[in-house]
Amino acid sequence: MRFDDLYIAGAAVHLEGRTTVAQALRDGRCDERTAARSGIASVAVSTGASAPELAVGAARQVLERTDTHPTDIDLVLHATVQHQGHDLWAPASYIQRYALGNRCPAIEIRQLSNGGMAALELASGYLTGAPGRTAGLLTTGDVFGAPGFDRWRSDPGTVYGDAGTALVLGRGRTGFARLRSLVTVSEADLEQMHRGRDPFSPVPFAVRQPIDLGLLQRAFIEDTGRSYSVARITAGQDETLKRALAEADCTLADLSWFVLPNFGRGRLNSTFLRRWSIPEERTTWRWGRSVGHLGAGDQFAGLAFLAESGRVRAGELGLLFGVGAGFTWSCAIVEFTGAGAGAGGPESG
Repeated sequence: MRFDDLYIAGAAVHLEGRTTVAQALRDGRCDERTAARSGIASVAVSTGASAPELAVGAARQVLERTDTHPTDIDLVLHATVQHQGHDLWAPASYIQRYALGNRCPAIEIRQLSNGGMAALELASGYLTGAPGRTAGLLTTGDVFGAPGFDRWRSDPGTVYGDAGTALVLGRGRTGFARLRSLVTVSEADLEQMHRGRDPFSPVPFAVRQPIDLGLLQRAFIEDTGRSYSVARITAGQDETLKRALAEADCTLADLSWFVLPNFGRGRLNSTFLRRWSIPEERTTWRWGRSVGHLGAGDQFAGLAFLAESGRVRAGELGLLFGVGAGFTWSCAIVEFTGAGAGAGGPESG
C-alpha cells in the first residue's frame, strides 16, 4: 500500500548488557562454527529485566525524544516471539499502563521475527482508516533464555539478543522518515518448517527443550525437498520487494539504506546482500552484529541506529525488510526527511 501522510517520528532500543562471542567461546556456550557462521561480535543480554520491561524502557525513550504525549497515541501494538513473563496475560496492556497510562486499544502481535513489521503494517491501516487518529506506539520485547531457548544454538547460524524496541508512527505530522509504501506477503505452505514432524503438545516445550529449529527445518526439507522450500521463500521475498518498490515509485538502485534482519552474516549474505547487490556499508549490520537478532525488533532497532548515527540525509530512501516463520515477508520504503532523529540511541539502557 502507498502512503502520503504517515511519518516515523522516531525509534528507540533499550538494552541492559552484552556478552561477547569471545566470552561465550571461553565458557562453552558458543562453538567456533557458530561464531564463524554468524559473524556476531557480541550479543545483547538482559541482566534481569523481562521482555515487557525492556519494551517499556524503549517506549518511554521514544515518547520523550519525539515529544509525544500519551493522549496523542491512538493504538498500542506489542510484537513478541518468546514468553513474556506470565501465562494467560496481556503484555501490551502492561506496556500501555507503564509507558502511557491512556485507554486506547492495546494489542499483542505474534508474527515471530516479522512481528515489528507486521505491527507497522497494521498500525498504518488503523491510522488511515478513520479521521482523527493521530499516532500509534509500536513496541517489541524479547528475552531468549534457558531452559526454553538457547540463544547460541537453537537456530543454527543466528544468535539471539535480548532487547526492547519502540517506534512512534504518526499521521499528518513530520518525523525522522516518511513512510512511502509497505507490503506484506504470506505463504502458509511453509508453516511446517518451524513445526517439523512434532506432535501438538498441551504445554510449551513438552516435546523438547531448548527449541531446536535446525531439527524442525531438516524434517520439513526431508518431507518436501530443498528446492521446494527455496523456491517458495525466494518467490515470497521477491514479490514483497517488487510490490513495495512499485508502490513507492522507485527502484532498488534508488535506495541508499537497508535495515535488514540480524540473522547472522551467512544468512544476510545469501538472502539479501548477494541477491540484491547491496554493499554492507549501506546496511545496519555493523551495529546488528554487536547485539544479535532481536526477535521482532531488528527493524525498529536498526532505524534507531541510523537516526543516532546521523548518517542519513534528507531525501534519501531506505528499505526496511522483515521475514517471519509462517511465512510472512514485509517490506517498507521510507524517505528520510532530515528532521531531528527523535531516537533513543543504540547504546541506551
